Amino acid sequence: MHSKERNYFRTMKRRNFILAGSALGAGAFFAPDFPWIRVPKKIDRKWGIALVGLGYYSTDLLAPALQMTKHCQLKGIVTGSPDKARQWQMKYNLDDKNIYNYQSFDQIANNPDIDVIYVVLPPSMHEEYVVRAAKAGKQVMCEKPMAVHASECQNMIDACTSNKVSLAIGYRMHHEANTKDIMQLAISRPYGKIKQLSAQAGYVDNRTTHWKQVKALGGGCMLDMGVYPLNAVRYATGLEPIAVHKAVASTTRPEIYKEVEETMNFDLEFPGGIMASCKTSFGENMNTLQVDCENGWYKMNPFQGYSGNQFTTSDGKLNNKDIQLKTPYLQARQMDGDVLAMKNKTSLIAPGEEGLKDIMIVEAIKKSAATGQRVTF
Repeated sequence: MHSKERNYFRTMKRRNFILAGSALGAGAFFAPDFPWIRVPKKIDRKWGIALVGLGYYSTDLLAPALQMTKHCQLKGIVTGSPDKARQWQMKYNLDDKNIYNYQSFDQIANNPDIDVIYVVLPPSMHEEYVVRAAKAGKQVMCEKPMAVHASECQNMIDACTSNKVSLAIGYRMHHEANTKDIMQLAISRPYGKIKQLSAQAGYVDNRTTHWKQVKALGGGCMLDMGVYPLNAVRYATGLEPIAVHKAVASTTRPEIYKEVEETMNFDLEFPGGIMASCKTSFGENMNTLQVDCENGWYKMNPFQGYSGNQFTTSDGKLNNKDIQLKTPYLQARQMDGDVLAMKNKTSLIAPGEEGLKDIMIVEAIKKSAATGQRVTF
C-alpha cells in the first residue's frame, strides 16, 4: 500500500471516530488523550428507598423529603394497610412490584429497584425488620430510638455486619449545621472547660390509643423524646457518661399513661465532674440545650426542631445557619448523607453503634428510676 493510500485510510478512521462520537450527543465528554473521541458521562443513579411503616413520620416527613433528595428516591413501601398502599401508589407513582406487606416483605431481596430499607415502625418492631432487611442484602436505615433493649440493638448491628450491609440510625440532628457546631465546641472549648449542661425535650401528647402509651410496643417518653436530651448531652460534651446520678419517672395523667412514664427527669455524671440535668415529657412543651462553661455559655433553643433551631452564645454571637430551612429539608439532608456514605463505603454519621450507646444509657436511667439508686456504667 502506497503512503497516500495509508494516509487516506487513517483520515477515514479518524473521521468515523468523530462521527460516532457526535452521535452520543450532549451527555458526553472528550477523552483527554484522544480529544476527537467523545465518551458518555456516567450518570449517578439515585438509590431507591423503601419505607417500612407508613405512620405520621413516613407520611408527613420522610416521603415529602424524598421528593427533595439528590442521591436517593422513594421507590417502595411496606404496609399492612391495602388502603394506604393504594393511596401511596397513586400519589408517588410506585410500581406494583415495589409494594409489599409484612408477609411478603422478604421478597424485597429480589428487587433491584430497592437499595435501602428504612424501618419506621414502633421501637418494639425495629429489631425484627432490621434483621430481615439485612438478610435481604439491603442497606438499612432505622428510625430512633434504635430499639427497646440494648441486646436488640446488638443483634441488629451483628445482622448487618454479617450480611455486609450498613446500618444508619435516624439521628437527623447530627446532620444539622448548628448541631455540628455544638459538637465542634466540645473539642475546641472556646469558653473554657464545660462545668455543667442541661437539655429538655417534650411536647403535650393527648392521644389515648397510640403505641407511645403501650409498654410492649416501646412506649414512654424516655425512649421517644428522651433520646433527644440524652444524645444532646453526649455530643455537646464529646464524652460518655460514667453514671446515672438520679432518675425520677412520673405522670400527671395516669388515665392515659397507665403502663409507661409521662415524664422522666434524669441527671448524668460525666468525666471531670461535669453534670448534665435532663428532662423529657409527653405532658410539657420544652426544647432547649444549654452548656455552661468557665468563661461563658452557649445554647440552642429550640435544639431539636424539624426546622428553625437557633444557636446563641453568652458573648452575643448568633449562629443560625439552618434557621431558614423548611421542613422536611433536614430529613432530606439526613437521607442523602447516609446514602452517600453507603455508596462510597465511608463512615456513617450515626451508625448502629451510636444508637446502641443511647439505649444502654436509657436502660440505666430506667433502672435508676425503678430503684432510686445511682447506676454506674
